[in-house]
Amino acid sequence: MTHAVIIAGGRGERFWPKSREGLPKQFLRLIGDKTMLQGTVNRTEKLLAPENIYIITAENHLGTVQEQVPEIPQENIILEPCGRDTAAAIGLAAVIVQQKDAGGVMVVLPADHYVADNNRFAAVLQGAVEAARENRAVTIGITATRPETGYGYIAQGQYYQNFAGIPSYHVERFTEKPDRQKAAEFLEAGNYFWNSGIFVWKGDVIRQLIEEHLPALAVGLDKIEEAVGTTSYPQVLQEVYEGLPKISIDYGVLEKTREILMVPGNFGWDDVGTWTALEAYKEHDLNGNVLDGQGVLVDTTNTMVQGSDKVVATLGVDNLIIVESEGSILICNKQRAQDLKKVTKALQENGYKEIL
Repeated sequence: MTHAVIIAGGRGERFWPKSREGLPKQFLRLIGDKTMLQGTVNRTEKLLAPENIYIITAENHLGTVQEQVPEIPQENIILEPCGRDTAAAIGLAAVIVQQKDAGGVMVVLPADHYVADNNRFAAVLQGAVEAARENRAVTIGITATRPETGYGYIAQGQYYQNFAGIPSYHVERFTEKPDRQKAAEFLEAGNYFWNSGIFVWKGDVIRQLIEEHLPALAVGLDKIEEAVGTTSYPQVLQEVYEGLPKISIDYGVLEKTREILMVPGNFGWDDVGTWTALEAYKEHDLNGNVLDGQGVLVDTTNTMVQGSDKVVATLGVDNLIIVESEGSILICNKQRAQDLKKVTKALQENGYKEIL
């Protein structure tokens, strides 16, 4: 059987002030009339029934998840007591899924990405699932089209074989976010793909890889597994989870693992990770501006304005991101959009935690 695990625990800091701790990016309507989570669930339903879709999220987001995707059974909503990054989240989800289907395949998906072609998305995932049935760890690579510094990269190796009509390749290596020069070299090389953060494997395969590369995490997951289905589960989960290593699945496992397969995922993917990335999906005026809300842009060029209930006026500015939401205002040079976490960190350090 195949199961999907949608990771919906991120904080979306690079979309402050629209994205807040209480309602982060994955629960916002950024493109179209659905939230990012709703869009992810809808396209996953092209492959799987709701009872085989799991969502892992923070405890304080339970109500939001239930409201936005009521078709997902409550027992399929896995709650993290605290954020410990993707290795712990995926490990916990594997423990829960294995209770239902010990030999099942897990499709791991971020909740906050955009996909243009849902039918192609389902076809590619079906191919990846077939590859995973051979006890392989599979990742989805996205053809790099620009020297992007905000994504990790996958170096494509030799062709392996087709699965359900979808080609697969050996992975030579994973590379984390490069600088501009290195990203340009990757693009010119032609065999580097963006790391989509979409992974497919059997539960026992990823558990084995975690045991091999992150033994402390494996020990913690074993303790949690013993408590699943008992009255002690909430307490054990709370106590053990806080002590698990805080590391991504990429750093902790994938970069150390050989014999990973990559399936190209040319289905119009974007992680929409910054305000500038979102801008590409908005209507522009003749001066290259985006006005989403109320206001006027006078002698203004290449500027994005996102407003809520305030009128925003600009005069004589260029290349800015201006976002007004719930009494907070962000003014940012577009070239610094990737660095927005510096702003949220500064706000935290200066006593503005209540607006984060």
